[in-house]
Amino acid sequence: MKMEHITSPEAHDLNGSYAQCVAVSGHTRTVYVSGQIPVRPDGTVPETFTEQAEQAWANVEAQLKAAGLGLENIVRHTTYLSDRRYRDENSAVRRAVLKDNRPALTVIITGIFNEAWLLEIEAVAVQ
Repeated sequence: MKMEHITSPEAHDLNGSYAQCVAVSGHTRTVYVSGQIPVRPDGTVPETFTEQAEQAWANVEAQLKAAGLGLENIVRHTTYLSDRRYRDENSAVRRAVLKDNRPALTVIITGIFNEAWLLEIEAVAVQ
């Protein structure tokens, strides 16, 4: 699989920590990960936003692993935040988790299904 980051000089590039556009070639399989919530395997919900974000990403990673993939295979993801005040923490956790992978992304501020959850993350990965 080859992933190419594309940024048009005719559009604003917000900060470079994610791709404005991703072209993928040579992949043989696409995996869609449903929204992963910040709930541990034992059913508990972490208290802080950072802990919840780390848990939601751990759940994304667990689903990818079950499909034979890893975080490096993500080409696009959407994060739903319960409040825009979590924007910076969300960005910091995403960068720490994804390291050098810069998939295309969208962050949406919205109500979340359960009031205890501060975010939900869905992803698309290719092999």
